Amino acid sequence: MNDQVLMDNYLLILKSCVEVYVHGTLESSNLDVKKLLNNSLNTILDSQKNTYELMTKYGWYQTNNVEKNIINDTLTKVKSKN
Repeated sequence: MNDQVLMDNYLLILKSCVEVYVHGTLESSNLDVKKLLNNSLNTILDSQKNTYELMTKYGWYQTNNVEKNIINDTLTKVKSKN
C-alpha cells in the first residue's frame, strides 16, 4: 500500500465521519452534546481540508474546472426552484 492509497482511504474515512457528526449535531437535543459534536465536526472538517490540500499538492486528487456558463446555468435553475 502506498501513500496515495493511504491518503485516499483516510479522506474517505473523514468524509464518513463528517456525515455522522452532522447528523448527530442536527439531532441532538442536549446543548452540551450538540456543542461537543459541533466542535468535533469542525475538527474533522479541518482535517479533511488539510488532507485534500496535501493530496492536491502531490497530484493525488484531481479536480476539473467547470466552465462559468455551466455554473451560472446551475445557479439559475436552483434559484428558479425557490
